[in-house]
Amino acid sequence: MAKKTKNLKYYQAVGRRKEAVARVRLYIVGADKTTILKKENDDKNMKIKQGEIYVNGRLISEVFPTEQEKQKYLFPLKITNSQDRFAISILVKGGGKTGQLEAIIHGLSRALELVDKEKYRPILKQNKLLSRDPRKKERRKVGTGGKARRVKQSPKR
Repeated sequence: MAKKTKNLKYYQAVGRRKEAVARVRLYIVGADKTTILKKENDDKNMKIKQGEIYVNGRLISEVFPTEQEKQKYLFPLKITNSQDRFAISILVKGGGKTGQLEAIIHGLSRALELVDKEKYRPILKQNKLLSRDPRKKERRKVGTGGKARRVKQSPKR
């Protein structure tokens, strides 16, 4: 949800995948300006320049270093032509690397939709970026002897 004040400072959205949850903020920053963020549980302030993406206080290139991952998380920004338009801050919790990356993509897409609904929503919807992937880990059943679909071995005699 976007912060509803006269001076809109950022657009905020939540993206989810499996157990991972990503809170994404797109800060509106003018050219060559920086925005100051206060990190949680920390007294130090962090400066973000336009076009930079931070995940849990670290640059996204440190968290997701491969070229394949870079193409994935930049895809929503590329198709909406807003790569260097915002300073982006993301907080991710839970899940593994892949789940967190998918949650970030989902959160970015939802936040971009808030920026300009008429312009960006059809593009994001066409690329299936706004729909949440509902697949989750199957729960473990009683008496299976371990995993969700494992069947206990029966004795031969």
